[in-house]
Amino acid sequence: MRTIRINYSLGIDARQRFINAETQSQIWYPSGSLCPNPKFSMAKHPPAPVVGIIGGSGIYDIDGLQDRQWVKVSSPFGEPSDEILTGTLFGQSMAFLPRHGRGHKIPPSEVNYRANIDALKRLGVTDILSLSAVGSLKESLAPETFVIVDQFIDRTFAREKSFFGRGMVAHVSMAHPVCSRLGDHLQQAAQEVGINAVRGGTYLAMEGPQFSSLAESQLYRQWGCDVIGMTNMPEAKLAREAEICYASVSMVTDYDCWHPEHDHVTVEQIIGVLMANANKGRSLVKQVVPQLRADTAASQCSCRSALQFALITAPEARDPVMLDKLSAVAGRMLTS
Repeated sequence: MRTIRINYSLGIDARQRFINAETQSQIWYPSGSLCPNPKFSMAKHPPAPVVGIIGGSGIYDIDGLQDRQWVKVSSPFGEPSDEILTGTLFGQSMAFLPRHGRGHKIPPSEVNYRANIDALKRLGVTDILSLSAVGSLKESLAPETFVIVDQFIDRTFAREKSFFGRGMVAHVSMAHPVCSRLGDHLQQAAQEVGINAVRGGTYLAMEGPQFSSLAESQLYRQWGCDVIGMTNMPEAKLAREAEICYASVSMVTDYDCWHPEHDHVTVEQIIGVLMANANKGRSLVKQVVPQLRADTAASQCSCRSALQFALITAPEARDPVMLDKLSAVAGRMLTS
């Protein structure tokens, strides 16, 4: 399996002109529309859809990909969790990133969420399906239930949460933090493959890596939260800033510690549910991809214009260094 390396450190002009000598294929860089394979190209016109999968605990690969290549993408925001597996599934261009790295070597607080989303954007990803293991905060959400969440409460505190900052300020709306269009497709696909999936729910994002205390778990239930996890924030916020459609599938492994039977669950039982959920998650991806490929309304989704009125800094006050870092994330606005 050949690995293509995409290096951000080259100058902008060089990046625009670079041709991979080994593969004779064009490489896309922040300010241009070149990439390892034309199917991943980015342009000012609505790009061909590329579906990104971010795999959580237990999901470190995607079955059935054709033309598989692990692509190393350098980002001005640091190193992504791993190389990104690219290929096609039922003719649909795909990019898969294991959130914790292959072998699960990165804890939630140390995941470079900015580099992950930036790297996916550089590969032309237009839609992200995020798969995550979570604990349940409601009796009705038993282990092996999938929740297509639509709201978040962010209790993380040790993570970089925005691509923007001094020299280029932006404020995007997070009132509706996920893409309802993707949620519709996921709900339909889950029904078709017999997965018990609940549409809608609030995800409580905690810092970790320790699990919550009993008092915290009970508090989150009082807040009306449905599931608890450690990874969807700031991931969803960054996807919105990058104008990428984002949907989260929370796969319940066990009840959080509020549940009276929590202390009687063994590690072996949790691992068994985790692996079962991972297998169902891969089945869900295979089922939903053809629907996404056939979605003719995708290019009109409002997620893809999230920055339209979000950039606040006056053009003459913008920091060129910051603009170069943002050339993939906000290139549509900065070059228009």
